[in-house]
Amino acid sequence: MRTLVAGAAPGSPAPSERELVHRFGVARMTVRQAMDALVVEGLLERIPGRGTFVARPRRMTSRLSSYTEEMTRRGLLAESQTLLARREQAGPGVARALSVSEGDAVIHWRRLRRADGHAMCIEDAYLNEILIPGFLQSGMPTSLYDALDARGLRPTWAEDSINADVAAAEEGEHLEIPAGAPVLRHSRRAFAGDKVVEVSRSVYRADRYTMWLQVGAED
Repeated sequence: MRTLVAGAAPGSPAPSERELVHRFGVARMTVRQAMDALVVEGLLERIPGRGTFVARPRRMTSRLSSYTEEMTRRGLLAESQTLLARREQAGPGVARALSVSEGDAVIHWRRLRRADGHAMCIEDAYLNEILIPGFLQSGMPTSLYDALDARGLRPTWAEDSINADVAAAEEGEHLEIPAGAPVLRHSRRAFAGDKVVEVSRSVYRADRYTMWLQVGAED
């Protein structure tokens, strides 16, 4: 089975269990255990709701991805709708996270993010206006990380936290779920070197989003 996977293009569908049972003349349980082993080894990857595919090469130090890049890797078309984009005064929490003083000018950009036309999450991003002067006047970019990259501020690492919660009424309206439905709340503090360039708070539909983390032991 390993030889079938080794020569296949990354992202291509893996052979079905039925096909492998027929080809090798073994029990379905044997095939399933073999595929599980290939998933653990990183040769196959399972995508909830879509199936099993030949995995892309693993990298122990991966580039910090934007929402658009992450959805593209999952084979989904990312779309965004701006709900709010304005200059605000930093409250205590945002000021502390951005390493600015309370009351300093920050940019608040709220977007509804979709994947293949379906609501996926609401994202509130906060940016230090001093680092990105004229950001609101230049027209909102398609990708925040691309816009930061053009200014030499592409995030290189981040502090993330995730917790389970339920949707508030307004969140439910945007995400097309009832108030009280389960959601995942993802907070990120993104850095370019030692500069905090973005603080974001995202609310994901728990029935549509699975977070994947790549981990490895240190040498």
